[in-house]
Amino acid sequence: MQHTILIIDDEKDIRTALTGILEDEGYLVLNAESGAEGIECARHELPDLILLDIWMPGMDGLETLEKLKIQFPNVTVIMISGHGTIETAVRATKLGAFDFIEKPLSLEKVLISVANALQLQELKVENAELKRSVSTEAELIGESEEVVKLREQIKLVALTSASVLINGENGSGKELIACSIHCNSQRRERPFIVVHCSAIPEELIDSELFGHEKGAFIGALSHKKGRFDQADGGTLLLDEIGELPLNTQTKILRFIQEGRFERVGGIRRLTADIRIVAATTKSLEQDMASGKFSSDLYYQLSTIQFRAPALRERLDDIGPLVQYFVSQFFRREGGEIKTFLPEALDRLRQYSWPGNLRELKNVIERILIVSPEHVISAEDIPILSVESSTGAVLEGYHTRSALRDAREDFEREFIIQKLEENDWNISRTAELIELERSNLHRKIKSYGIDVRR
Repeated sequence: MQHTILIIDDEKDIRTALTGILEDEGYLVLNAESGAEGIECARHELPDLILLDIWMPGMDGLETLEKLKIQFPNVTVIMISGHGTIETAVRATKLGAFDFIEKPLSLEKVLISVANALQLQELKVENAELKRSVSTEAELIGESEEVVKLREQIKLVALTSASVLINGENGSGKELIACSIHCNSQRRERPFIVVHCSAIPEELIDSELFGHEKGAFIGALSHKKGRFDQADGGTLLLDEIGELPLNTQTKILRFIQEGRFERVGGIRRLTADIRIVAATTKSLEQDMASGKFSSDLYYQLSTIQFRAPALRERLDDIGPLVQYFVSQFFRREGGEIKTFLPEALDRLRQYSWPGNLRELKNVIERILIVSPEHVISAEDIPILSVESSTGAVLEGYHTRSALRDAREDFEREFIIQKLEENDWNISRTAELIELERSNLHRKIKSYGIDVRR
């Protein structure tokens, strides 16, 4: 996506010179000759960077900076001045300015400062995404025939920019496949953004994806960039794409075809370079036949399809998967690593794992927490069943000496599953299970549940 830079300066010659040099570097440049005009322009255009003069008639640059930071706290501002003092520079920095450049302007210094500011901005976005997906790994674990074949297909497809559709059961690793496609592509240094479509209310999904203008709907108190802005140059995974309303599907189809989108309430068409990967547990063919899913979007996505194999189809991978989850757990929690004996792994292979990789990970972590031994034997593996609607239940609950203990074990498992279903969003989970947010926080803390996933 082309970066947008707003110049706010009352001197026309300065605006003209800066516009020329920045446009030569490929930036989209906007101009305003006063602080008030600049704030209004920022409201409509949401620039990536602002060059702001300090000494202007009426509202000066420092007052303008302060108002900009209140309305757009994440905007990056570089101050420029012909009468700069140390005191002024310090005050501008305290108000949130990224840099301070004195007049007469060195165009070379301006370009360096602009490039550094935009690079830092991109690093902040990438860092936030890395924190969100800190537990996501691009490596597909296992040596079964299904996984070996999948890795080979991913390497071939990753070299293209074609859209991809991934089918598979809940917890089978669809996001892992998407991440692997991204990490094996030329986009690997750019963002990998995940949108869990089923977890976002229908009335907010367009805003979440495309961003919105101030006043576009009730509650839109400021301008906002969406996931398409964040994913520019990288990959956007639309998990459970079948949950999107038809009008949103149409907008995504148009973007795939044209590479353009509009923010909610906006009229300007924005461009972005994004690879779209979609994932679903549903039969999109059936939804297409019933009119719930766009046939045009389906055909656009389904040119390249992947299927995430269920864990019951690759039980030979239980060994390396357990080893991986064990190392993950102790890397996160610390302590002396534990080992699963071959007979313990055999016991795990006797289960059908309806919850797939997600269920296996939860069971392994539970065993590591509960078992006092450093070597996990078959006796340490509880009997597993699927008699509960919440997923796999440890029948080992029955060995607990008190009803309270068994209830606490079950409640912890229930909370973890619901948090996973809602992408570890505590507010959304509390609303779903009809529990006050503060109470859920208290239970998470008391059960030692790690929500940094």
